[in-house]
Amino acid sequence: MIHSDKLKEECGIFGIVSHPDAARMAYLGIYALQHRGQESAGIVSSDRRRLHLEKGMGYVADIFSASRLERLRGTSALGHVRYSTAGESAAWNAQPILIDCWRGPIALAHNGNLTNAASLRHELERDGAIFHSTSDSEVILHLISRSRRRTLQEAFVEALRTVEGAYSLALMTPEYMLVARDPHGFRPLSVGRVDESYVIASETCAFDLINAEYIRDVQPGEILRIEEDTLEPQLPLPKEQPAFCIFEHIYFSRPDSLVFGRTVNTSRREMGKHLAREHGVEADVVVPVPDSGVSSAIGYSQESGIPLEFGLIRNHYIGRTFIEPKQSIRNFGVKVKLNPVREILRDKRIVLVDDSIVRGTTSKKIVQIVRSAGAKEIHVRITAPPIVSPCYYGIDIPTRHELIASTKSVEEICQFLGADSLGYLSLDAVLKAVQDSRNYCSACFTGRYPSNAGNGKQQGLFEIPERDRSSSE
Repeated sequence: MIHSDKLKEECGIFGIVSHPDAARMAYLGIYALQHRGQESAGIVSSDRRRLHLEKGMGYVADIFSASRLERLRGTSALGHVRYSTAGESAAWNAQPILIDCWRGPIALAHNGNLTNAASLRHELERDGAIFHSTSDSEVILHLISRSRRRTLQEAFVEALRTVEGAYSLALMTPEYMLVARDPHGFRPLSVGRVDESYVIASETCAFDLINAEYIRDVQPGEILRIEEDTLEPQLPLPKEQPAFCIFEHIYFSRPDSLVFGRTVNTSRREMGKHLAREHGVEADVVVPVPDSGVSSAIGYSQESGIPLEFGLIRNHYIGRTFIEPKQSIRNFGVKVKLNPVREILRDKRIVLVDDSIVRGTTSKKIVQIVRSAGAKEIHVRITAPPIVSPCYYGIDIPTRHELIASTKSVEEICQFLGADSLGYLSLDAVLKAVQDSRNYCSACFTGRYPSNAGNGKQQGLFEIPERDRSSSE
């Protein structure tokens, strides 16, 4: 396996209601969202009587053949791409999750992370619930099934009032789709329109591929009911201070997406400009670490006047696994992904622009590759502050002790990387770049969480709460 030190994208969802080519539209939608999750993908469709599901492990284009899409009959569809933040990477955790309960067939697709999923699951299992996955998303379906509320929509609201944490999700029945976003609005979710049909997506780049028109974002705490050509909004969840994930603009989202009301490309260019102001240096060339560092590197180049060159080339055709040669090759994993353009780097003072440093291991290897290509000086510039705390809202950030910035100073990290200098963008500058100093979550940089999730280590779904341990042994 080629392991990356990058933060892992959470998940992506796409839904479409009342369209004659729903399954293929959903296929294109999650194809555009592939960057948000590469472990598994799935689509469920509705013919207004039954739900039909196809899903598997791997990339969207590898899972969905023409014959599988033909089996997805109907005029509504809900798709999902997954990277696991809760629950292991396995076929039984692929989404959408489809169940058949006394309320009828229901499918769920979820982006985010439920911070109280472990305790809720434990309580449900004590009451006799049987889980078929280790995903936190399944908890919501059990809460809906066990609710005594009269309608499914009322049970859905009750379930969402019970769970805590981050969720942008869609629930599909044969007749309609329910869409919801948590009261803090951690994860993005947008509504669009194509051919008189409503569509929803984690990012607007999915709308562009199918020529859909962006209408608006789903508001924090909002639930939408979409049935045929009608959209009914309601705000039944408690009002909270918005806490949009800042890493959507730093790294996760595609630069061509509109996220939280602002284009990602604009935010990243502004981050690069602020980075040049805060950490300017005499150099010959600005080199982005592809792909997420490109927009910021353009901004750095524009502000500093130092020319931009693509001195690292990324191989975009790497599968999920790669077999190494029996004889060890230094930095093999990074070399498979990135290769230096030696004539650009040789004898040059390089500004190397990247989005973040997590453990530091990959960044160190990239610096070594640039150095071995003949660079005279390497000045690493990062368009985010140091990451010092884990995330509980849908990003796979390692534990605190694994984060290099939680135990080392900037000078020590620079020495570890083997760079000539290292500069992180300040949090104030990041917030100026997105033009919003109040509504973003920056807990991974500050340790200050917008909810009580950060009070302790998040429990895994199979961990037994301490208060119940004695009775179970």
